[in-house]
Parts: sequence; structure tokens; C-alpha cells
Amino acid sequence: MTAAGRFDLVIFDCDGVLVDSERLSVRLDVQLLAQLGWPLSESEIIERWVGRTEAAMRAEIEAHLGRDIGPEWAAFADRYTAAFDAELLPVEGVVDAVDVIQASGLATCVASSGDHAKIRRNLATTGLLARFDGRIFSADDVEHGKPAPDLFLHAAASIGVAPVRCAVVEDSRHGVAAARAGGMWVFAYAGGVTPAAALDGPMTVVFDDMRDLARLVLDPAEEDPMRRRSAT
Repeated sequence: MTAAGRFDLVIFDCDGVLVDSERLSVRLDVQLLAQLGWPLSESEIIERWVGRTEAAMRAEIEAHLGRDIGPEWAAFADRYTAAFDAELLPVEGVVDAVDVIQASGLATCVASSGDHAKIRRNLATTGLLARFDGRIFSADDVEHGKPAPDLFLHAAASIGVAPVRCAVVEDSRHGVAAARAGGMWVFAYAGGVTPAAALDGPMTVVFDDMRDLARLVLDPAEEDPMRRRSAT
């Protein structure tokens, strides 16, 4: 069987996979949490919340602080939007990777923990929206966000592909866990904020250069992605 024959659908996470937003978000998360009175390091924030929904993050902060943070949360939102508008770029190498994968004939979509407006805004800002328009799925579409598999299963079902025929491109441990829980193969990008060791595991190919993605997914000469592979 050729490598291209292993998959019918490639599901892309958005933040940290298509758009280099996690570095910006985590930087601002540090500021927000310090202002709220729960100072955490970048590594602690990455471990707790990268890949999860804003609602899950807010709920945990409120539980820890024992109070509603609605006004502060809303007031800080403009800082995230301004930073993304000024600084957001595609992840290096991902545009070519997406183009090659789509040209191969494989179906593609986006499935992200962000809401639809945020996903579309970030993809538009980085020039990627047209490549996925009409095939964008949000955690708002399902009951349980990552690390539950609901979002990826919803995306696969909407496009009509069995989970075992799906490859998921992720960059967070919560996202990787969600893909595995859904019975999907994972290409875990370790070139972002999450260390490779946190992504490694069964049904997973860990890689650290997005320029390698299309080859890993498509090239029949590559190591079988059904086996574990760790970034070097």
C-alpha cells in the first residue's frame, strides 16, 4: 500500500499548526494570569491549556481563584486581537505543505478549539482561509472539547471518512490525546511551544519541521506512520 493510500482525510489543527499563534497567546496569558492574581510560567500554561478551549481555561482559572473573572477576561480580549492582527504569521513551511497535500487529492479540513470567528479571522490574516473555507470545524460544534475526541470525530463524520482513514496534524498534548482517543493517526508538530516528549506515543509521528509534513504523509518511501517515530 502506498503512503498516500493510508489516508483519505488530513485534519489540521489551527493554532500552532497552521498559524503561529501559540507563542503570542502564551505570552499574553502570562500577563493576564499575573493581573488576575495567579502567576504561572509559560511552561505551566502550555502544560495546562494549550490545545484546549478558552471556556475550559476560564473555568479552571475561576475555580482556582474562587471568583468570576468576566470583566477582566473581556477587557484583555482586545490585547489578543491586536497582537494577532499585528504579528500573526503562518507556521513556517505549512503553506507549501498544505498545497502539496491538497494537490495529491487527499481531503483536508481544519478542526480547532477556537470559535468559528477566531478560526476564520486567523486563517484570513495569514492567507490560509481560501484553502479550507467550507471545511472548518470548531469545538463549539461539539459537547466536549479536546482532549475528548468529539471534535475530530465530528470533522471526519461531516466529510464522510472513517476515523482510521484520518491523519491529524496537531501541536499540543491535549490535541494529540484527542486524535488518539478517536482512533486517528497523529502527525505531532514539535516545532512550536510543546516539547516533543509531551507529544510522543502510540499512533504518532513526531516531527519538528513543517516542511517535512507532506513527505511524511504522502511519500511511500517514508517509514510507515502506523509505527511510532520520535523527532530527532
